[in-house]
Amino acid sequence: MAWFYLIIAGLFEVGFTSCLKLSNNFTNIKWSIGFFICITLSFLLLNKAIQDIPIGTGYAVWTGIGAVGTVIMGIILYKEPSDFWRLFFIFTLIASIIGLKMVSK
Repeated sequence: MAWFYLIIAGLFEVGFTSCLKLSNNFTNIKWSIGFFICITLSFLLLNKAIQDIPIGTGYAVWTGIGAVGTVIMGIILYKEPSDFWRLFFIFTLIASIIGLKMVSK
């Protein structure tokens, strides 16, 4: 169950980074509220997950999910570049996340 919490926490990290951009420096109240809801849920779920998962592994996977998800959101929603090297390193990050999951007890 801890891995489920960690994955959901990572998805909420993608949510809070996306809301952060859309909040326009916290001037848009709707997206600002979304940011605070997502960041709160993300940290609460991360905290719950690291009760059973080593903190180093949990934090690395959480930030990895957030980083990969945020880059994908940037490419899809904000037309950020998706050149070979950028995608190569995203896939390297995904492989690292999977590797950490595989070697964790």
